[in-house]
Amino acid sequence: MAAAEADRDPPSALRAEFLNFSAKDTAAVWASASDLQQDVYHHLALYVPRIFCLGPNVGGAGAEQREEQREEQREELACQLLLLAPLEWLLLGEEPSSGLAGLQEKNQPSHLCGHVFRVGEPTYSCRECAADPTCVLCMQCFLGSVHKDHRYRMTTSGGGGFCDCGDAEAWKKGPYCQKHTPKESSRYSEEDPVAQLPPEMVARSCSIFSILLKYAVDMLTWDQEDQLPAGLQPPERGDTYYCMLFNDEVHTYEQVIYTLQKAVNCSQKEAVSFATTVDRDGRKSVRYGDFQFCEQAKSVIVRNTSRQSKPLRVQVMHSSVVAHQCFALKALSWLGQIIQYSDGLRRILCQVGLQKGPEGENSSLVDRLMLNDSKMWKGARNIYHQLLMNSLLMDLKYKKVFAIQFAKNYRRLQTDFMEDDHERVVSVTSLSVQLFTVPTMNYERLQNDYVKDDHDREFSITDLSVQMFTVPSLARMLMVEENLMTTIIRTFVDHLRHRDLQGRFQFDRYTAQQAFKFGRVQSLIGDLKYVLISRPTEWSDQLRLKFLEGVDAFLELLRCMQGMDPVVRQVGQHIEMEPEWEAAFTLQMKLTHIISMIQEWSSTDERVLIEAYKKCLSALSQCQSGLADGEQPISLSLAGHSVDTFRYQVSQDKVSIHLPLCRLLAGLHVLLSRTEVASKFPEQLPLGELSPPLLIELPLRCLVLCAQVHAGMWRRNGFSLINQIYYYHNVKCRVEMFDKDIIMLQAGASMMDPNHFLMIVLSRFELFHIFSSADCRKRYREANKDVVQQNNTLIEEMLHLIIMVVGERFVSGVGQVEPFDEVRREIIHQLSIRPMAHSELVKALPENGNKETGLERVIDTVASFRKPGVTGRGLYELRPEWNKHFNLYFHHYSRADQSKAEEAQRKQRRQNGEDTACPPPPPPPLCPLFGSLVNLLQCDVLLAVEGAVLQWAVEPSGGGWTESMLQRVLHLVGMALLEEQQQLENSSTEDDISFNYICKITRPGEAPSTSGSVLALLESLQNAPHLEVHKDMITWILKMVSNIKTMRERTSSNSSVTVSPGPGGPEEVVRDKDKAERKRKAEMARLRREKIMAQMSEMQKHFINENKELFQQSLEELEASTSAAAETSSPSLDQSSVSQVCVGPRRPGGVEHRQLVTCILCQEEQEVKGHGRAMVLAAFVQRSTVLSKNRRRVLPGSDRDPLFMNPDLALGIHTASCGHIMHATCWQRYFEAVQLKEQRRQQRLRGHTSYDVENGEFLCPLCECLSNTVIPLLPHTHSPDHSVIHTSLETWLKTTSQQIAALHAAHRKQESEGAAEGVEPPVPEGFIVDFVPPKPFSSSVSEMITTFSMSTYKVGLKVNPNEQDHRVPVLSWSTCAYTIQAIERLLMDEEKPLFGSLPCRQDDCLSSLCRFSSSCWTVAPPTTVHKHFIGLLAALVPDSQVENTPCILDIDMFHLLVYSVLSYSSVHSLDQSGRSVVDSAHLHLLHLVTVAHMVQILLSSTTEEVCMEQDSGGSEEEELTCQLYDSLRTHLDGVLPEVSSGWQLWRCVKAGVTPFLRAAALFFHYLNSTAPPADLLVPGVGQWEALCSYLSLPSNLLQLHHSHRAVLEPLIHSWCRHPGVHQTLRGGGVIVRFPRESNRLIELPEDYSVLINQASSFTCPRSGGDKSRAPTLCLVCGCMLCSQSYCCQTEVDGEDVGACTAHTFTCGAGLGLFLRVRESQVLFVAGKTKGCFYPPPYLDDYGETDQGLKRGNPLHLCPDRYRKIERLWRQHGVAEVIGHAQEANQTLVAIDWQHL
Repeated sequence: MAAAEADRDPPSALRAEFLNFSAKDTAAVWASASDLQQDVYHHLALYVPRIFCLGPNVGGAGAEQREEQREEQREELACQLLLLAPLEWLLLGEEPSSGLAGLQEKNQPSHLCGHVFRVGEPTYSCRECAADPTCVLCMQCFLGSVHKDHRYRMTTSGGGGFCDCGDAEAWKKGPYCQKHTPKESSRYSEEDPVAQLPPEMVARSCSIFSILLKYAVDMLTWDQEDQLPAGLQPPERGDTYYCMLFNDEVHTYEQVIYTLQKAVNCSQKEAVSFATTVDRDGRKSVRYGDFQFCEQAKSVIVRNTSRQSKPLRVQVMHSSVVAHQCFALKALSWLGQIIQYSDGLRRILCQVGLQKGPEGENSSLVDRLMLNDSKMWKGARNIYHQLLMNSLLMDLKYKKVFAIQFAKNYRRLQTDFMEDDHERVVSVTSLSVQLFTVPTMNYERLQNDYVKDDHDREFSITDLSVQMFTVPSLARMLMVEENLMTTIIRTFVDHLRHRDLQGRFQFDRYTAQQAFKFGRVQSLIGDLKYVLISRPTEWSDQLRLKFLEGVDAFLELLRCMQGMDPVVRQVGQHIEMEPEWEAAFTLQMKLTHIISMIQEWSSTDERVLIEAYKKCLSALSQCQSGLADGEQPISLSLAGHSVDTFRYQVSQDKVSIHLPLCRLLAGLHVLLSRTEVASKFPEQLPLGELSPPLLIELPLRCLVLCAQVHAGMWRRNGFSLINQIYYYHNVKCRVEMFDKDIIMLQAGASMMDPNHFLMIVLSRFELFHIFSSADCRKRYREANKDVVQQNNTLIEEMLHLIIMVVGERFVSGVGQVEPFDEVRREIIHQLSIRPMAHSELVKALPENGNKETGLERVIDTVASFRKPGVTGRGLYELRPEWNKHFNLYFHHYSRADQSKAEEAQRKQRRQNGEDTACPPPPPPPLCPLFGSLVNLLQCDVLLAVEGAVLQWAVEPSGGGWTESMLQRVLHLVGMALLEEQQQLENSSTEDDISFNYICKITRPGEAPSTSGSVLALLESLQNAPHLEVHKDMITWILKMVSNIKTMRERTSSNSSVTVSPGPGGPEEVVRDKDKAERKRKAEMARLRREKIMAQMSEMQKHFINENKELFQQSLEELEASTSAAAETSSPSLDQSSVSQVCVGPRRPGGVEHRQLVTCILCQEEQEVKGHGRAMVLAAFVQRSTVLSKNRRRVLPGSDRDPLFMNPDLALGIHTASCGHIMHATCWQRYFEAVQLKEQRRQQRLRGHTSYDVENGEFLCPLCECLSNTVIPLLPHTHSPDHSVIHTSLETWLKTTSQQIAALHAAHRKQESEGAAEGVEPPVPEGFIVDFVPPKPFSSSVSEMITTFSMSTYKVGLKVNPNEQDHRVPVLSWSTCAYTIQAIERLLMDEEKPLFGSLPCRQDDCLSSLCRFSSSCWTVAPPTTVHKHFIGLLAALVPDSQVENTPCILDIDMFHLLVYSVLSYSSVHSLDQSGRSVVDSAHLHLLHLVTVAHMVQILLSSTTEEVCMEQDSGGSEEEELTCQLYDSLRTHLDGVLPEVSSGWQLWRCVKAGVTPFLRAAALFFHYLNSTAPPADLLVPGVGQWEALCSYLSLPSNLLQLHHSHRAVLEPLIHSWCRHPGVHQTLRGGGVIVRFPRESNRLIELPEDYSVLINQASSFTCPRSGGDKSRAPTLCLVCGCMLCSQSYCCQTEVDGEDVGACTAHTFTCGAGLGLFLRVRESQVLFVAGKTKGCFYPPPYLDDYGETDQGLKRGNPLHLCPDRYRKIERLWRQHGVAEVIGHAQEANQTLVAIDWQHL
């Protein structure tokens, strides 16, 4: 290292040289230089190594980090002064700042926005106006555009794209926001902007730009580690090197951190910092020194990382090379900034960059950057991509030139990218979206580089494709000139090299490496999608030619997919290895949109469509040429028809699901029909060459495969086949798979004899033998039951297929419908299953290439929206008038959907009193090309099949048929009748009607079977008892038949007029019969119900008579209790006002009520007694900061003394309970079992549980509520002794001070071991200092009291249990006071009455808590509690023996009241004089504390805003308030301001003291078990008086002060003289104002994108300006945190935790509520191991949350849901929610919450 030090210039000398340097002079020298490049290079060679990279820049601890920042600032400054300033002078020829300002003034501002998105920034795309989904706006442009009132989609950017505002091609309307609307004057901007600049500046800028750009390109593509390009060699070279580590996407963070710790022996922290920087910038130097020193580190890193994969890339580079590379990046950034000032300079830079060099092809500087993209590191790529975006992509002329270069190199770039291991975002290929989606580019090479590269695509040049390919005009130009479409497809096919013998793709087992590669290859499909995303409106011949060339290439690709992954049925044994199927389906899914887009393009031009159809047909014929070869030909005959085909069985031969060629042909065939090309140019179409049996062969095999899988014939083929069938029908794939197969069958059937078609179908379903045998109607008899079942399922599936082939006409081109109708039908059928949310509907509908489903156009016409409540989501319900369109055999229903929908429909029809038939809906008419499909319904083969099934149903015996089969046949019959009815209605004469189904079904069956006709069979089935379910359907069919007969008769008698079906004779008869039958049934049901009810009441009476005594007894008890209640509540008013007092000697004696409770574990009932077996209540104790608004305060540590609570309530202990009671012994046994289970679980290494047993946590055995302790149940307090005279305040104070003096003396005696000193003070009579009161509780109760005391102590102070600690009782009282305050605050804010509105679990919890607190002194050492009482009283009554009492402004009065009341009992227990003065003492303490609180309120009140003066004659309250205030002013020597308005002061006191009084009322109510007054059981007026009288206070509280002035004045004087009061009032401390404001969660913005925007500008506080990956907002204090990342981990209690967890310990005492902004998720965290996600309070317009922002609908705040979260927090219910969530979902337990 010494050598390295010596090489540096002494800083002073360097500084002197810097100061003497003049940029202006240097520029002047350069201006006259003959060879500018040589001079600039010389300058750079001299200064760059002396400015950059002067030593180890190691990240690490705070001081070093600050040092590093200073170093960076120094570099920046030196670089600006010595290197960039001379260039600016030279360029502008004047002072740079004024020169640049001048340039900017002259410049026409661009109408393109070009704002480059940061990671996580919100982007907006208008769903109505965007040309495609890649067209986005930044937030500023969006808010100023017309689109904010349209339907828009909001997403967060991955970084790197730019705003399309101002690009007219990106928007159908509204391309400009207000800011970027071009001015009228700028219309002449077509001229060259360079012409606006002075010519000498143009010349200078040309030469500067080319020198600098060449320098930067040379340095960034430089691959020698030790040498520099000519002209840049430094004057002297030291032996200083850097060991440079590069990023890749193969190694994990952990691997890199571990390796670095070994290689450069740094700390964990430093290694994390290195790894973070490497990940962010792509490279980082990890060691600085001489060559040997760095080489050694390199070898360690390579050795350590090369075990599993290729090693991390490390280079040892000379410091001067690194320095020049640093400056190269600075130079590129500088160029990017300079060209922002002037469009002219931008264009010059573009010219320089794209100028061809002497080497010819691909020699321009931009080409060199592009082609070396995969060799650069992330930081360099980012900077030059920014420059490309700011220059080439912002200049429309050069965007085209660049696009052409990009397309030329496309293949190579993509190949590099596939081999590289970076992400695509940093790859140049990611620019394709900027170019190709421009519908008006050396692509292959770029993509090749990308595929080889190992970084993410977003950092690759290939990622720029989106910037070019999405511009329609550019995309068309590239397609025509560079043949882009063909290039992309060929590049793609080249990369999928694995083929089988037939040339089809064959994917091996999916390894991670292949998946990575395959993922890269798919980015090509993305580019193809960009190119095709907008359809051309006008076609040129060139475009037709090139598009059809592209189609040829695409058909080549599909040929490789046709028939891939074939399967053969496994018989005998299960398949051994699941075959690979995912890759093929991934490919299919990716190509789905491309296939659809190619069809859309073809549909816009008739010539293209005809050519594409021909090409597709010939490709398919080539593939299918060998289908029938070598197969055995057979002839089938059935029902008088015969057909020739060949033998093939799906259950034995190979079959494949992938038939993209057939399906593309089917799509084009529909287009022929839709565009009517088929009828216009039949001579141009090769329709004659089509062989329909061959066309239907493959799709039919595929559908038969599905049927056989349903029938369970392929079980042994494992899950891979089931998954393939699932995806085949799934909404993501079905459009180009299942749907097209049905269409292909429809096309085939419409060109064939329907009988032949059906016979082939029967043959392929392997059912032909069943229906062709001579006595098929006699039912086939199979010995094997499985085979019968399989055949039944196959018959059902086959009938279903026929229903689909004839009935699915909602594709525009098959039926005469619009796309609108198709979407509407999908929605109707989805909503027929159940009401659905918007997102479910969107998922159920297929998306087109623009991610649109067409749902919004349709939904409101068919459904009504039901808004959500505080939970759940908004639902759409189908409007009843659309029910008639329901089709039970809708082709997209799965079996489960179908049965649900059928059930729902039948239920609805029953409710409406209709019959439950679900007849087929009337079908739309077919298009001419498919017109002959209807003949399927009336052909002989189908009739034979129908007849057979009906015949089986007539004589049901054995298992040869199923009801589903019958249901499908009835459906088919219904469809045929509807067709016939429609034809009759639409035709004018008898001759037009070609469809006469009725004639055919009335004829009896063909010979040889002699059974009756279809119609006769139906009639005989109508009343069959075993077909009750189908009765309504059969009735409907028979009605239809009679209708049609009537119509036919009318038509034939009066052929000109057609009559719609009127209520005909037979129909009426049937209907009446039906009604009568229904009535009879209903009557019988009613009688049966009545009979049952009578029986039940008889049994009840009998039971009561048998158990008379029992009932008698309970009735008497009931009467007694109600009469007692009546007595207590009905005495005259004056008496009631006396009786309802909860404190003081006048409180009524509680009726000695026994309290009986039942243990939830052993179900035994027991009375609560002090000396009985202990009963306990499960409870949860937690630290809380919920009542404190002060978030900045540091939470007190575990060594604090908690005797006085500060009034800002910074940290309290809250206790909650679920209210379930157990015996202490039962609970202990239960808890031991839980502990044992936990030990076993740890031995078995299972995951965590949702509760932490080591911390004493368990789940309540009954309700599984999280608990960590138990509260003992204690009996009610004794009634007051009314015989004792109530002493006055003065006497009581005197007695008490004597008692305290005696205690002081006794304590001193103890401490000095009995050596008496001084005079013994007088002891009041009967007061025995060393008296030991008898134990009031049994040992088991005392043990439980100790248990709960220890829990509060342990949780409250975060320390280990210690029963001797003097703070134990204080913490027990503290949790009582804090819990009451929390509940009072909630009741106040929710405007609920003080009593009677609490749920019983809280009520039980408070009453047990108060009784426990009043008794917990019995298990503490008596002297401890005495000392506490002395200390507490000293805060109110000065005591010379007690030091350090806090000032009155620093005490929370309610805590003081509770502590002093509860600790007084222990002092009083020493008083054996027989006077029970406890109640008087409580009242006096309440009076004292209330006065102190009023003084506290007056001292801290701010009464500057004196309202309007009241009349001078104020009420008594106001006068007395003024008196008190004035006396305070005199005590404080005028620190307080003068206030003349007594009304104002009294208002202030009353408002401030109310919360205290309410809390006191709750406390004494539970402590003394007194009934509350009626006024406090209802909200509203009269509260104040009732409250005061209940606490036996005067309703004018100031009477307290007034009537005891003599005693209180000296006390008030001493309070005011406390030094702390002066100091605080003069601004020396924080004053808490009363009433304290309620704590709320932070305000959230109404629109969610405001939050996203805030989060996107939030940078990680630790890693210099880096964007945070998971910005998370604390809902309690509003802090934004950088969650889930290494950079912000800190240490808490010796463990590394993430930013959120660390924040909870300072902000929420271990509990946190966060909003994860990018995920739109609320996160609850409790401690380090517990957490859960909670639905966010943001909803879209459809009442749904969008967790993960996947749907992108605009989100708005739902105040009710936010209030619900806030209420959870204020009720201290968050930990319980987390507990329940983790119990319900075990995956939550396994998450490392502490790292968030």
